[in-house]
Amino acid sequence: MKFFLDTANLDELKKGAEWGIVDGVTTNPSLIAKEGIKFEDRIAEICQIIDGDISAEVVSTEAKLMIPEGKKLAAIHKNVVVKLPLTREGIKACSALSSEGIRTNVTLCFSAAQAILAAKAGAYLVSPFVGRIDDIGWDGNQLIRDIVDIYIEQGFKTLVLAASLRTSLHVIEAARAGAQVGTMPFKVLDSMFNHPLTDKGLDQFLKDYQKAFEPAK
Repeated sequence: MKFFLDTANLDELKKGAEWGIVDGVTTNPSLIAKEGIKFEDRIAEICQIIDGDISAEVVSTEAKLMIPEGKKLAAIHKNVVVKLPLTREGIKACSALSSEGIRTNVTLCFSAAQAILAAKAGAYLVSPFVGRIDDIGWDGNQLIRDIVDIYIEQGFKTLVLAASLRTSLHVIEAARAGAQVGTMPFKVLDSMFNHPLTDKGLDQFLKDYQKAFEPAK
């Protein structure tokens, strides 16, 4: 399972890159807006930090505008994946861009039926939103399982990117469900390191070493 960071903050991305476990980045207009930096400039900066897929989202709502906007985004860097909404117009744009060899990430997926449409349109990635589905009382990771099963059965090449992962448990369950990619905020990735027994064990190891090999002061 690849780990993507869902952020446009350069400090978070640099910290994640230092760990050597971040494979890519997802962004959206809301995340970019928080940074107060021109959209294209921030995407270019991100591409210099993380050598992996970088999803950059269109803001147009009509396919005739999404397509040239997507081409412009793809031209920023070879790692840019054009992010499109799972709407009729978004699927139309996905089909057009995919036919030209431009990789796409179809986002805001909330059903297996929608995921089938994305795969049929040639999407490179589809992004089901686990946390938001949980919010309305459904099982987000069951959706991941359903999509993975359908894609395997039908031989679709589209990769399942589990989005809206809000806890380490979400990440674990998405991995168990077969998602090839999970995207999460920095705080969720950071929380995956934490366990009280790790801290306790390390503390004991260091105390034992000091007692045996370091002279008393």
